[in-house]
This record gives sequence, structure tokens and C-alpha cells, in this order.
Amino acid sequence: MSHYHAGELTVQERAGLRADAAHIEPAIGAMIPPVAAEFLAAQPMLAVSARDAAGRLWGTLLTGPPGFIRARDERRIHVDARPTIDDPLATALGGTHTRIGSIAIEPSRRRRMRVNGTAHPDGAGLLIEVDQVYANCPKHIQKRTPEQVRRPKPSPAKRGHALTRSQCQWLSTADTLFIATSDADGNCDMSHRGGNPGFVDVQSAKRLHLPDYVGNAMFMTLGNLATNPVAGLLVPDWSTGDLLHLTGTARVIWDPIQLARVPGAQRLVEFDIAGVLERAAASPLRWTTPEYSRSNPEVRSHPEAEEVSSP
Repeated sequence: MSHYHAGELTVQERAGLRADAAHIEPAIGAMIPPVAAEFLAAQPMLAVSARDAAGRLWGTLLTGPPGFIRARDERRIHVDARPTIDDPLATALGGTHTRIGSIAIEPSRRRRMRVNGTAHPDGAGLLIEVDQVYANCPKHIQKRTPEQVRRPKPSPAKRGHALTRSQCQWLSTADTLFIATSDADGNCDMSHRGGNPGFVDVQSAKRLHLPDYVGNAMFMTLGNLATNPVAGLLVPDWSTGDLLHLTGTARVIWDPIQLARVPGAQRLVEFDIAGVLERAAASPLRWTTPEYSRSNPEVRSHPEAEEVSSP
């Protein structure tokens, strides 16, 4: 039985990479090998995706000192953290049997690992029953080193249905984000996307374009979007700990004329924004100035985004 669902297989075939995906399919496991447990235990951050009560997908960051993520056995991971009350997933991750996607990333060594499954409250943290565990390639990860600081008293979150001017600027200079998707059955995934500053094309206050660069040929994200357009984005500000959470819908653009305008793009993901949440100093982690990945294609300057109404 294939680990890939129908949407992933469809995208792999259309991209002409079905054989490549089949070759690396054995890397997808349902058990936590010792090397994965060791990697997870060394990380101070886990990016997580889940649906809220309205069925919208969001992404967030869970953080803690190394060791806050640990394998309890070959099928379960304990995360010694839960979202704070101002987090878009605070309620969802406080309930039982919540389908989640997650990715642990180590920018200092350009390593990352995906863990997908079902989360349950477990004391002050979460217990994840694992369905999928697999490593990803190091492409497009900007090299950084973290430092943990005391999180200041949070200021009120900013909510909206479209981007403000300052949020458009934030996105237009970002070099890293995380994208939350799920398949037709509600199984969630969280994936990393990176590039040189400007790789996110802010089309307007309600629409973004993200290049899909050469990757591992699994097409977990695009395969999910082929069956379910609901999606979310999480964009960290590494210097301040601020987090920008977006929810909406997304589709894959294959049009060669549009792709020709974006260096290195094999496809584009068009993200339409339905909800925005900005949280100041939401993460206690601060990261050093990046060393950009050599895999990052050049970025052409974009025309100015459609004028936004908010200051």
C-alpha cells in the first residue's frame, strides 16, 4: 500500500516525478527511529498545524528548552508545551483527538523532520500519536542559531481579514515561512518554505504568491491542496519573536507563462487570505542574522502590491 494519497500521486504524475517519489517513499515511517528521537530532543521549536472549530487551518510555534520534545516510545511523542490563550490553536490543541501536522527544524545545521498524527492534552503539554515521521532535504533553509529570551508580557493580538501595510512589508522581506495543509480526510501537515527575501510575492492585501522550488518530489503540500484548498501560513520574525498567522485557501498554478516570471519556480502556490492574526513577541526565541541557502534562486523585484486600506 502506498504512503501517498490520491492528491499526492496526481501531482507527482503531473510534475513528471512519480518515479523519484516512489524511490524515496520508504523514508516515510509510522514509527520513531532512534535517530529521529535524538534529533527531536535537541530542538527548541516545533511548528504545528491544526484546524480550529470553524474548520480553518492555522499554524503556530511551540517552544521550550532542548528536551521539551521527547519520544515516549516508538509511536508517541510528548511535547512539553501548549499554545497560550492568544494563539489561534489554543482551543483546538486543548481538545482530544486533534489531527495535527508538525515540523521540527534546526536552522543551524539545515535539518528538518516532519511528524504528523493525533494530539491529546497530556498534563501541561501534548501527546502526539504518530502516523508519519520522515526527514526532509536541507534545501532553502537559512542558517541561523537561536537564543532564548524571557518573553515579555504580550500585547493585544491584532486581528483582521486582510493585510495591513506593515504586514505586507513583513511578508515582502521574509525568508522563511511554514504552510499548513490537510488532505481530504483531515490529516494535517506542516511544511517549511524558504527563499531569499522577496520570495513571497504580495499580490494584494488578500492574496500572496509563493514559488514552489525544486524539492524532494513527495509533494505532500501540493498533494493536499489538490484535494483540499483550505490552508494556513505561519511567518515568524526571527529578530523580534513576532508571529504572523494567516488562514485561507490556496491553489497550485502550473501556467508556464506565470512561472517564467519567477526564477526557479516549478509551480506557484496562490494563497487567498481569509483571516489574519499578528502576535507580538509570541516566541521567546531570537535567531542570528541568516546565512542564506545556496539553493535559493534569485528574486526579482515585484510590482507594488495593490494599495491596502489599513495603516
